[in-house]
Amino acid sequence: TDPARNTPMAKKKIDSAAPAHPPLECFPNPHPANGYTIHFECYEFTSVCPKTGHPDFGTIEIEYEPNKQCLEMKALKLYLQSFRNVGAFYEDLCNRITRDLVAACAPRWLTLKGMFTARGGMKATITVEHFDESQIRETAE
Repeated sequence: TDPARNTPMAKKKIDSAAPAHPPLECFPNPHPANGYTIHFECYEFTSVCPKTGHPDFGTIEIEYEPNKQCLEMKALKLYLQSFRNVGAFYEDLCNRITRDLVAACAPRWLTLKGMFTARGGMKATITVEHFDESQIRETAE
């Protein structure tokens, strides 16, 4: 409630449905035979708490080994920024993002880590892993 008026405060409108996100874009992996990792860090990730309507802040780290496609960084940035007004729990956000990234570029493996700013003295870190066993490369001994 608004203490000055003793009336309920208007809650910020949040979108808890799956919003339309900008498309994730990919480009052909220039070295598909090489095993290498790509690491992205979005340290200004924001979303909205679905219970309170308050903003949530965090860092999203994405690390993956590309197969035939690599994620294009500007499209990834715009995609992640599109969660700004989305009301969802951390666990849902991290799993949704991982699912979309895997669908876009079909990596050999991908790990997404969401590290969210502390609230009420509690910090949350959510880690989601994807591993495509069909993409295991043989290594010479």
